[in-house]
Amino acid sequence: MSSRRHLSAAAAPLDDENLLPEILLRLPPQPSSLPRASLVCKRWRSLASDPGFLRRFRIHHRRNPPLLGCFVQELHGISFLPALEAPNRVPPGRLSLEAAHLCRFRLLNCRHGFVLIYDGTRHQFLVWDPITGDQHHLAIPAPFDKAAGILINGAVLRAVGDIHHFRVVCIATRGLSMPDGEAALACVYSSETGMWGNLISTTIPSGLDSRLYYIFDITVSTVPMLVGHYLYWTLTDCSSIILQFDLEKQSLALIRMPDFAYEAHIMVIRADGGGLGFLFVADYTIQLWKRKISCNGVASWWLEKTIELDKLLSLNPKKGSIMVLGFAEENNMVFLRTFIGLFALQLQSLQFKKLSKTESISHCHPFESVYTAETDVGGEHGRSELLNNA
Repeated sequence: MSSRRHLSAAAAPLDDENLLPEILLRLPPQPSSLPRASLVCKRWRSLASDPGFLRRFRIHHRRNPPLLGCFVQELHGISFLPALEAPNRVPPGRLSLEAAHLCRFRLLNCRHGFVLIYDGTRHQFLVWDPITGDQHHLAIPAPFDKAAGILINGAVLRAVGDIHHFRVVCIATRGLSMPDGEAALACVYSSETGMWGNLISTTIPSGLDSRLYYIFDITVSTVPMLVGHYLYWTLTDCSSIILQFDLEKQSLALIRMPDFAYEAHIMVIRADGGGLGFLFVADYTIQLWKRKISCNGVASWWLEKTIELDKLLSLNPKKGSIMVLGFAEENNMVFLRTFIGLFALQLQSLQFKKLSKTESISHCHPFESVYTAETDVGGEHGRSELLNNA
C-alpha cells in the first residue's frame, strides 16, 4: 500500500499543468530531445508540438545553442553540412534553400538562427531562417547601390530573447577610384522599423597597404565576428587590419594586429573570457592572441595559446596546407580545411571531428541554433527522421 502511495506522489508533479512545461523546457537543446519526449504520451506530445512552447524552448536555449552544422559555399551554390551524430544529426535536406539563381547567391553570415545571403541577381539581401523557412528580402541601401567600385558584405544578428526582429549590418569599402578617397561604409537595417538607418563611414588612412581597400568575398576574412556589442571583419586575408563596427554608438574604427600576422591565415575570434582575439595558422600551428587594454588605455596583443595541428590531427605537413574557413561563436569551434577534408576543432577541449572529405569548400559558416523538428520543418516527417537515426 505504501509503495502505491509513493508512486502516486511521484507521478503527481508531472500531472501539474504548470510544472510539466517547465520541466520539458529544461531538456537539452538537442534536435532529438522534444521528439523523444513526445513519445511518452499524448499529453507530452501535445505540449512538445505547441507553437507557444516551442517559442519558449528556443528562447530559453538561445544562449547555449548546439552547433547543428555549417552552411558551405561550393561551386554549385550553398548547401548544409551536418555536424552532429545520430540521433541528433539533422538530415542535410531538412535545411535546404530552394530558390532560382542559387549559383548567384553569396553566403555572408550565420548567426542567431539566421542565414544572411547576398543575391547578386536582384542586388539585395536575403535573410533566411532555415528552421521556420521564413525569408526576408531587403534591397541594398541606396548609397551602396549607387557607389562604384565597392563589394557588398554584411552581418545578421538579433537581441537576446527576441525571436521576432533582427538587424542587418551592410558594409563595404570604397576604393582608390572614388574621387573622395578611401573609406569604409556601413548601414544598419532594423526589421522592427523596416528601414535602413543613416550611412556611417570612416576614412582608411592612405599610409596603409594598397591591398586593404576591398573586403572581398573569396576568403574567410569576410566572416564577421560578434564580440559584445562590436562586429569585426578583417579587410583582406593578408592584412593586419581589423574593421570594427560599434552597434551601440553606430561607428566604425580600424584596429591593427601585430605585423607578424600579416601573411598568415587570420580569423578574428571571441577570446577566452570575452574580448577581441584572433587566430592564425602558420606552419601547422594555431596561435591564439588576445587584445588587452592597459589602465592607461594602451592596447596590446598577448599570446594566449599555441596548438600544434600536425600532432593533434595526425596530418603530414608535406602533403598540403591548412586554411581557416569559419568560427562558431557560441561553441568556440574553428573550422579547418585540410588536404584530407574539413575538421571542426573545439579550442578549449581540443576535441575535433571530421565533417567532410572534400577539399572544394571555399566558405564555411557555422549554424548554431535550436532545431525543433516536430512542427517547424516538416511536422511528423521531421520528427520521424531524427528518431529513425537513434
